[in-house]
Amino acid sequence: MKLSSNAADETLVALYAQGNDRAFDVLLNRHRERIYSYIYYAVRNGDQAADILQETLTKAITAIRQGRYQESNKFSSWLLCIAHNLLMDFFRKVRVENAVSADSFEYSIFNDARFADYTVETEMALYQIHCDVRRLVRHLPDDQREVVNMRFYRNLSFKEIAAKTGVSVNTSLGRMRYALINMRRMARKYDIALSVD
Repeated sequence: MKLSSNAADETLVALYAQGNDRAFDVLLNRHRERIYSYIYYAVRNGDQAADILQETLTKAITAIRQGRYQESNKFSSWLLCIAHNLLMDFFRKVRVENAVSADSFEYSIFNDARFADYTVETEMALYQIHCDVRRLVRHLPDDQREVVNMRFYRNLSFKEIAAKTGVSVNTSLGRMRYALINMRRMARKYDIALSVD
């Protein structure tokens, strides 16, 4: 197979599995920003997000080279799934490291639902909500999608967004407002739940 930068993901994966390292470079350039944004949105720390991205790519490379990649899902969804699992591992580790003993307190400050770990079901529901939100964002008009991505996935202020897009802060705020209205409308139309009950 010949390498083309416009080749489908599955073609590039097959080429990489056959030893064409350039094919993975094309995949990486195509999906790096989306995967990084997803991770950064969860951890809100650039260094930590970069580390988890690197670990995601390492796991993907290993799986492809060992012939364990299944074509049942889109390649980008598969990468997001790897990143999601690593994020869950990361947050479990953080919770263990930050565990505090309640033995020295006269009352149990931890006897409160606000301090409880998410159940597996809640984590899965939250993951589905994130996936649904990303799908809704993809259906927004370009100018609204751009503002949502910059604000929520790149953590830019509205002033920074205005400077990057060449519009006023008020226009950026207006685009965000309309984006949220449109996303709520689409969620109602397609009966998509955007919160965990």
